[in-house]
Amino acid sequence: MDERIKNNLKNMTDYTLISRFRNKEQCELLIKKLEEKGKSCYNFCLKPADPNNADAHPEEQMKVFESVKDFYDDKYFKEVFEEDLEGLKNAEKVILLLPAGTSAHMEAGIAFGLGKPLILIGEPEKPETLYLVFNERYKDMDEFLKTI
Repeated sequence: MDERIKNNLKNMTDYTLISRFRNKEQCELLIKKLEEKGKSCYNFCLKPADPNNADAHPEEQMKVFESVKDFYDDKYFKEVFEEDLEGLKNAEKVILLLPAGTSAHMEAGIAFGLGKPLILIGEPEKPETLYLVFNERYKDMDEFLKTI
């Protein structure tokens, strides 16, 4: 396992960021800004969606990731799942950065079940009652960062 990933997992963090891998650029920007403010954040983007082409554009990596037929038994899928779950468990608070896909929304549900305070950054595409699980809501990253 990559040393950066090991360090990413082993300690409690101030935050875990959940979003879609296709949103990698914005995720890494938010994590950088949090770190500049002295905060720690689990970075799911350190684990490439396509381990055989880690430097490829996020969209290209996700095409490979989403083409896995037997994902239930796929070793890499299990590894990503376990690491992301540890990231959730080890965080004081969880941030959902929109746009986000189904997996990120499922992770928000897990975080809620774990009793983690939830922060929403971005505007949902449509109203959903379950967005009420978020303790804090911000229109954008800058509005959120002003509160740190």
